Amino acid sequence: MAKLYFHYSTMNAGKSTALLQASHNYRERGMETYLITARFDDRAGAGEIGSRIGISAKADGFDGSSDLFDMIEKRMKSSTLTCVFIDEAQFLSAGQVWQLARAVDDLGVPIMCYGLRVDFLGHLFPGSAALLAMADEMREVRTICFCGKKATMVVRQDENGDVITQGAQIQIGGNETYVSLCRRHWREATGDLPQ
Repeated sequence: MAKLYFHYSTMNAGKSTALLQASHNYRERGMETYLITARFDDRAGAGEIGSRIGISAKADGFDGSSDLFDMIEKRMKSSTLTCVFIDEAQFLSAGQVWQLARAVDDLGVPIMCYGLRVDFLGHLFPGSAALLAMADEMREVRTICFCGKKATMVVRQDENGDVITQGAQIQIGGNETYVSLCRRHWREATGDLPQ
C-alpha cells in the first residue's frame, strides 16, 4: 500500500544524502524513481539534488505554480514508477501537499518527502506543517548540536557569524548561513525569542 512519508530535520542532517541513497537503492534493483526538488534552490546546480558529501542526481523542479499530481501522473504514463522523492519539501504549499496525497491515494505510488521542519525563528514552514498533518508516516533524520544533544532548531547567521533574528522565512544557504542547535542553545543564541 502506497504511503506519503515525511523525513524531517534541521539543516545539515543528511536529508538529501538519505534521499539520494534511497533512490539509488531502488534503481540498483531495476526500479524507476522520480526525483523532484525546489526550482529556486540551485546550490547543487539547476535541476539537481546535491548532498554536502558530493553526490547528486538530476531532478525536475517545482515552484509555487507547479501541479505535482499532474507532474507525477504524466511521468507515470511514460515509465513505471516505483517511488517519488521530493527534496526541500518545506517549500511546498499546503495545496501541493494535498496533490501529493492524491497521487499516493489515486495513483498508488509511494512518495517520500524530505525537508526542514522549522525555520530559523522556530516557526513551521507551510509545507512542513501540511506534511505533519497529512503524512502517513514521519521519520526524524537526526543531527547533533555542538554540545552533543539532538539538534531540533536552526539559527541563521550573517557573514560575520552573528545570529540574525529577523528576515524572510526563506533564504537559501548552507553551512555558511545556518547552524543546527538544540533548543537550549537556540534560545541562548536568539535571545529566547518570544513565540
